[in-house]
Amino acid sequence: MLRTAIIIDYQNLHLTSAQLFAESTPIHKSLIDPFRFSQALIAERNMLQKSNYPGALLTKILVYRGLPSARHDPKSYGRNLAQKANWERNPLVNVIYRPLKYSYIRDQDGRFVVGKPEEKGIDVLCALALVREAHNAQIDLVILASQDTDLVPALNEALAYGSAKIETCSWHVSGNPSSREIRPEGAAIWNTRLNQNHFLNSLDRNKYS
Repeated sequence: MLRTAIIIDYQNLHLTSAQLFAESTPIHKSLIDPFRFSQALIAERNMLQKSNYPGALLTKILVYRGLPSARHDPKSYGRNLAQKANWERNPLVNVIYRPLKYSYIRDQDGRFVVGKPEEKGIDVLCALALVREAHNAQIDLVILASQDTDLVPALNEALAYGSAKIETCSWHVSGNPSSREIRPEGAAIWNTRLNQNHFLNSLDRNKYS
């Protein structure tokens, strides 16, 4: 069995799945549970492999996610920490946060108000983790759970200089452009396609106040 690390670009994973499979549902009701998702991914990946190929053994799950401000959005901040605490009850899961970036804009009365927050640096953290785990002697396979094309250079680097096998996964609906798979340049790697059933099996059923 291949000792496997899954690197999750959480917002990309969450928003892409919601867009494809739950477009009419409030985004907070389509939350992905990292462990349930990883189980669904590994099961599908192993089922599709040829009989003489080694299966993947889930070893660690690294989740990279933006954290709302306790000052600007205390409710979302609290929910995020509650989700982290719940997910990390599973010893395989490690949630790594980076604070969201808030900008100030003028409202119609000319007053400064807090604008919509943005994730900054999560793709860099995912890229670093991908390359780091590719060099980890305790890991045989790294699966990148993201459909962000900004991570293609990291795939190139991990393949060129790492020792672990590198794969990707993607939410997939035939003919939908949001189903794009990210690929390294000049190399073919395995991508596991996940459908609506995998999405439903990955949902976090807990309620967070």
